[in-house]
Amino acid sequence: MNIMLTNVLDAATGGIFFYVFGFAFAFGTPSNGFIGKHFFGLDKIPSSGFDYGYFLFQWAFAIAAAGITSGSIAERTQFVAYLIYSSVLTGLVYPIVAHWFWCSDGWGSAARGEGLLFGSGVIDFAGSGVVHLVGAVAGLWGALIEGPRIGRFDHSGKAVPMKGHSGTLVVLGTFLLWFGWYGFNPGSFLNILKATLAGCSAALTTLFAKRMQTGHWNVTDVCNGLLGGFAAVTGGCAVVDPWAAIICGFVAAWVLIGFNMLAEKLKYDDPLEAAQLHGGCGTWGIIFTALFAKKEYVDEVYPGLPSRPYGLFMGGGARLLAAHVVQILSIIAWVSVTMGTVFFVLLKLDLLRISHDEEMAGLDLTSHGGMAYEYHEKNGRNPVFQATV
Repeated sequence: MNIMLTNVLDAATGGIFFYVFGFAFAFGTPSNGFIGKHFFGLDKIPSSGFDYGYFLFQWAFAIAAAGITSGSIAERTQFVAYLIYSSVLTGLVYPIVAHWFWCSDGWGSAARGEGLLFGSGVIDFAGSGVVHLVGAVAGLWGALIEGPRIGRFDHSGKAVPMKGHSGTLVVLGTFLLWFGWYGFNPGSFLNILKATLAGCSAALTTLFAKRMQTGHWNVTDVCNGLLGGFAAVTGGCAVVDPWAAIICGFVAAWVLIGFNMLAEKLKYDDPLEAAQLHGGCGTWGIIFTALFAKKEYVDEVYPGLPSRPYGLFMGGGARLLAAHVVQILSIIAWVSVTMGTVFFVLLKLDLLRISHDEEMAGLDLTSHGGMAYEYHEKNGRNPVFQATV
């Protein structure tokens, strides 16, 4: 109940705050402004440039970032903390990053008419950095400041597996996300092909890598690997060849496996591997784009500059890579300062982590009046599992 409600409210709270503040910070005129004749952000958008459909599209990106963060701090966070962080993230933190790299006058945008960062700007077509890395860094700080769930590590510091309750829902959610990514990475059918190939490559790589590591064919790991491939290819889906997308997914799988091993070693607890998946694979996706962006596609997507830099491995030099390194560092710094402060203040105000007793009993019972799944007794002996619809 808790997780489902937070996801619904990420969308609902994010919708209001992104409308009132966030959209104008990201795409309003003058740059980053919303205070003027009209308070609401949409009234500051030139009618010739954007419309309500564009707001709807951008709102989906904003709440995706908030949803990533909620995964990192799941199962141990006070409900009010979700409302506060989601409001700040969708109303201020994410929109500023979106302005930097997606608005036509953002300092790092590849769509600037002049004054491009390192002569290229940042190519982050659908948000490996703007969406995935932003949500991941916010979640990282939340999880670090809260600390691990009770029982996640034993007295010797060894990780204790805490499996989810439904592999069926994991697979169903993965397929829903798979289909949704075709809207996330918008554009031509060729872009859809690239997103598909990256995800497939990452899934298969994870399948065999985890088989060698654990001795099992694990569906949850494969699903996360698949999503890692999608997160990685998101930034460069419009400017790379299909064969490069396969490489992207292959490396993304190993990045996710590596970050999960590091998280376990450092006793970092992220129930959904959100920071490792979206942060690690998203960062790889930013670098991948700078290495494999093809000149023909770059010129097509970002026309008007005869000598625009493209991928390092494609003969385009290192300027695009330099711009993308700046993107990674600036996102980490901005989100760390803002969201790290938010979570720290919530901790000091005793509004962040639930009590020991609440965590042991479960938030569904203590905060939401009941569980999402109910157990009934059959003939007074055997429990029967019944999903509440």
